[in-house]
Amino acid sequence: MSRRFVIEAVMVAIYGELLVPSAPVEFIVPYSTVMELYEFQNSPEALMHDPVDDMHVKHKINELIAYLEMPLNRKKIERALSIPWSKSPFILFNDNIAWTIVNAVDNERYGEFLDPIETEIILTAEREQAPILSDQLELIRRIIEAEIPVQVFDIGDFEYAMEEDIFSNKHL
Repeated sequence: MSRRFVIEAVMVAIYGELLVPSAPVEFIVPYSTVMELYEFQNSPEALMHDPVDDMHVKHKINELIAYLEMPLNRKKIERALSIPWSKSPFILFNDNIAWTIVNAVDNERYGEFLDPIETEIILTAEREQAPILSDQLELIRRIIEAEIPVQVFDIGDFEYAMEEDIFSNKHL
């Protein structure tokens, strides 16, 4: 059985270890975060502090965009965009990685406490009963402080999050 995580699309480009999981994984990706890839692709601002790392990440973003724009993958994504909260069929990256794009809709449930994309990530995690993977410590802190009923893991703990027995408790 594969592990499922809600994640922002750019995290897969930034963190290469997500592409070599120890077991099958499904990344559930809100569509708004896929659209962010295009913003990052065209932005003159650096994503990483080190210029070499920044160039590498932008190259990975370009590869990810190209893969998602392949006709079959594009068609799968477009199917999800017709109805709020609908999901794409699996987009396979390799034998161990599948993406599901969700047409998440921010309903302003968390007001100014979270930005629209953070809200979509949390609402997707709630709907899918899947933990969130994030490198945003501030988001993780706000989820914990607000006692939002979702599991959240720092990306640095990805291998730990992949362990089978941690999912016996639905919420932390």
